[in-house]
Amino acid sequence: QVQLVESGGGSVQAGGSLRLSCATSGRAFSNRVMAWFRQAPGKEREFVAGISGSGASTHYSDSAKGRFTISRDNAKNTVYVQMNSLKPEDTAVYYCAARRSLWVDITTTPGGFDYWGQGTAVTVSS
Repeated sequence: QVQLVESGGGSVQAGGSLRLSCATSGRAFSNRVMAWFRQAPGKEREFVAGISGSGASTHYSDSAKGRFTISRDNAKNTVYVQMNSLKPEDTAVYYCAARRSLWVDITTTPGGFDYWGQGTAVTVSS
């Protein structure tokens, strides 16, 4: 079983930055694709960024590209997303997710992920 715990959310003004962290427990973290999703009120959960087990491969949504950076520290079983130049439309609950299968590709669909954290709220004011 894999458990995920997010932290780092909060309120920030437009143009500001936040770094979210996701601490995980369970085996084989370094072989597991991880991702960040977000869900704004009244909207569907959407992919933000994903990273391969080794960290060598990353993928971003169009809205995150150039502003967000996903990374991982396999020694600490933790994945991060650094969010810069935040906009009010980035306001959402951000979720960390992990795939059950090992050594698979990054996917952008929520259904491709088997383990989820409880979420951390990010509010960006104008």
